[in-house]
Amino acid sequence: MKKISILLLVALTFLWNTYGQSLSSSKDYKNASLSIDERVEALLPLMSLEEKVAQMRIFHAGIGVRSDKEGNLKLSKNVLKKLKLGIAGIKNPGEYLSAVNSAKFNNKLQKFIIEQNRLGIPALFVTESYNGVDADDATKFGRPMTSAASFNPSLVNRIWDVVGREARLRGMHMCHSPEADIVRDPRFGRMSEAFGEDTYLTTQMIKNAVIGVQGNYKGLGNGTHIGAVTKHFAGYGQVLGGSNFAAIEISPRTLIDEIYPPFEAAVKEAKTLGIMASHGDLNGIASHGNPALLTGVLRDDWNFKGYVVSDANDIGRLHYFMKVAETPEAAAQIALEAGVDIDLYAEDAYAYLPEMVEKNPELRKFIDRSVRRVLRTKFILGLFDNPYIDISEVEKGVRSQSSLDLAKESDLESIILLKNEENTLPLNRNKSIKIGLLGPLVKENTKTMFQSVVGNNIKFVAEKGFSLTNGDSAIPKLLKRDPKSISNLVNIAKGNDVNILFLGGDKYTSKEAYFEGTLGDRTSIEPLGPQDELIEKVKALGKPVIVVLKHRRTLAINTIAKEADAILDTWDLSEFGDESTAKIIFGEVSPSGKSPVTIPRSIGQLPFHYSMKEINYKKGYLFIENGPIYPFGYGLSYADFKYSDIKVSNSEITPNSEIEVSVTVTNSGKMKAKEVVQMYIKDIIGSVTRPDKELKAFDKIELTPGESKIVTFKITPKMLEFTGVKMEKTLEAGDYAVMAGTSSKEYLETSFKLKL
Repeated sequence: MKKISILLLVALTFLWNTYGQSLSSSKDYKNASLSIDERVEALLPLMSLEEKVAQMRIFHAGIGVRSDKEGNLKLSKNVLKKLKLGIAGIKNPGEYLSAVNSAKFNNKLQKFIIEQNRLGIPALFVTESYNGVDADDATKFGRPMTSAASFNPSLVNRIWDVVGREARLRGMHMCHSPEADIVRDPRFGRMSEAFGEDTYLTTQMIKNAVIGVQGNYKGLGNGTHIGAVTKHFAGYGQVLGGSNFAAIEISPRTLIDEIYPPFEAAVKEAKTLGIMASHGDLNGIASHGNPALLTGVLRDDWNFKGYVVSDANDIGRLHYFMKVAETPEAAAQIALEAGVDIDLYAEDAYAYLPEMVEKNPELRKFIDRSVRRVLRTKFILGLFDNPYIDISEVEKGVRSQSSLDLAKESDLESIILLKNEENTLPLNRNKSIKIGLLGPLVKENTKTMFQSVVGNNIKFVAEKGFSLTNGDSAIPKLLKRDPKSISNLVNIAKGNDVNILFLGGDKYTSKEAYFEGTLGDRTSIEPLGPQDELIEKVKALGKPVIVVLKHRRTLAINTIAKEADAILDTWDLSEFGDESTAKIIFGEVSPSGKSPVTIPRSIGQLPFHYSMKEINYKKGYLFIENGPIYPFGYGLSYADFKYSDIKVSNSEITPNSEIEVSVTVTNSGKMKAKEVVQMYIKDIIGSVTRPDKELKAFDKIELTPGESKIVTFKITPKMLEFTGVKMEKTLEAGDYAVMAGTSSKEYLETSFKLKL
């Protein structure tokens, strides 16, 4: 009997090892009670190689995803072929439809995709966000650079929360935004898509944008928000000459200390679902084929768990543009092994993977790695369990009154008062005067928006006069100077008591330079056309001149700064931008924006940002006034803020302690207003050359007339770290200056020591 029992036990053990483990691993990926990782691992073995590769590709809806007049799907043969195997995602489906029709359309499209592919795997529908959701019938906010001027991270969080909600209600799931690049070259046409020149400011804004659009991560699975794809990793904003697709050369120290932190915060603190690789190379290594970047830094160092998507067609470009791959197949392998999980748009890259695996079976493990990341994202978003939009919720949630009010609020906090000679602003709305709204950036509804603010007491005359370009969206051309149009504007200005000139640039003068057939970068940063001539002639009339500066890149506004009595820098505001500007002009609200960039006098000063190394400031240039026109962090108010009594809680800090710096801010003016109190730190002596100063904290406060507030900032050892001689993060003993004030150039200063 004992022998039989032993044999029986051996047999049972064999059966368990053979069949039991198989049974335990054959879990149903449709079972929502399983963990996400369990569901991914249950689904992956069921997929064919071709089905896996399909989950590594995104195509654009423009190749044949549309609806007829009745709202029925109209899919091209090419699209039908792609969807048989499933797909990672589709870019911009339903972008030109109303929100409700987009939701209905995307429900039908998702249903078709799920039913067409063998395993019922849903697709990711992808959008972008530069002024809100990149689609019709969405709330239009100001651009990221505009909201950066608010110096209000919580406001940015709320804006992107609306973006996430409105996008999800349209049936979208991911957003190829926000942009974590540091932008310091105004020649670059995409400057306004980012949050400015400063690492700390950009980090705060990016972190809040990602948290907002993802609904603090909880909104992903709840079906209320979309996933962020933070971009462009890394260094994209630093293209040489400000020219899109040019080389990127950044020192390793600058990469670590200045370029990486916004991305790191997006990964570690905000839990971004995706990362997009940079178009460019990085010190000679193409970003789409850089394992040290996409796997080493991103995953090994930062523990990123999401997916990496290529920028448009950039995997194939490793071969035919970057020329770091001998063949298209080699390009696909380089990107795959480096860590790019999804191929955006291309037919000349990951499409080759199935046949490549036949020759090189080792590629299967990299394919599985990428597919796991894509499937994981879809499970996080709840698409296997709840892939459709509740149409009844769409109208209530898109363009709600609270969202529109937020767009207006964000404008008011982002407008920057650069100049206000003899308190030209605010204008008195109760004084019966005639005001001219003049210049190339006047819109069709500018007059209506101004009238909505002040009523009929003030008479407005609006005249655009001339355009800057011919409006060609690919390669716009400057229009020739028209003496008659300038003369007409000046004649109109003669009859006004005050003239408001709308100057700067528009969407044609600063834009993305796509790979083929478009231009968007510039070799100069002066205002285009006869704008300087216009302000000089209007100023010569002896009437007050107010300039509303609209633009998407920093402009060297030398003549405007000289001639204007007041300047409001608005960058690119929301759909209510002119209404918000009118509210500032007539004193409903005091301006509180601060410049998120340094405003240079000439392109010849570039590179030129406030936090350059101290040695960069040794010499100026011949025949030009030294320094910027306006510094980083600069912005005036209708109030008068006085700073006093700066002090530190302890004159010494150690690696295990923290200290505080405090400053008293008093509103000695006559109007309630907001002020951005900024704290900068300067390392007096370092083992490597150090920045002149670095923004380390800020706080936006509101004070009534006569009110004072003590503003306190914490100084931590982390703030004092930098990459030292040995290319490692280090703390160095010595003296530090701490500055608290209203800009990077105007502050009170004290000091402390770091003791090790």
